[in-house]
Amino acid sequence: MSSSNRRVSGPARLRTAVVVIAVTLAGALGVGLVSAGLGSTSASPPQPGASAAPATERPGTAGPPLPRSTPVRIAIPRIGVDADVVAVATDDNGALEVPPLERPEVAGWYRPGPAPGQAGNAVLVGHVDSQRGPAVFFDLGRLRPGDTVRVARADGRTAAFTVDGVGAYPKNRFPTERVYGGGAAARLRLITCGGRFDPRTGSYPDNIVVFATAAR
Repeated sequence: MSSSNRRVSGPARLRTAVVVIAVTLAGALGVGLVSAGLGSTSASPPQPGASAAPATERPGTAGPPLPRSTPVRIAIPRIGVDADVVAVATDDNGALEVPPLERPEVAGWYRPGPAPGQAGNAVLVGHVDSQRGPAVFFDLGRLRPGDTVRVARADGRTAAFTVDGVGAYPKNRFPTERVYGGGAAARLRLITCGGRFDPRTGSYPDNIVVFATAAR
């Protein structure tokens, strides 16, 4: 039997499934979040500076990961975020859901993935703006390495993370593996739209991604 006809099983099969899901979600995220941007603010969302670029991430040395528990609130002191978290997944077409447009002040946790504090990359998404003005993640681009993100969980624990870096990525160069890839360390990804709103297309061209690791 040729290698192209072999069945994928065990860990190899799981890795293949993760890659397929990650690619699908990356494409959906680039479209879903951007199409949700309404360009209602007079200023573009803040863009991360060169000094914030996520070249590397710290080793996960904060102790054993936490068990799974639903996140209920996120706090980012530097940019004044203190918001509820709702669960999101994918729709029937495989597109990543986002928080309801009528609730631009909340963040969405990708429920099929790890919970914040669990081993692996927990993903939270949020709108950049709304018809009323800036939304929950408008200022993500202001974050810098060393900033703190705290996620309160339903079990009463708080998962604390330290920002490793912040990047802006065109939709067609979304860093799929770094965002959705797994691992033994507990990490967090925060994602929203970025760049200058284009009224002709009704969209933002980029995604802003925050990379963070469980705090020491």
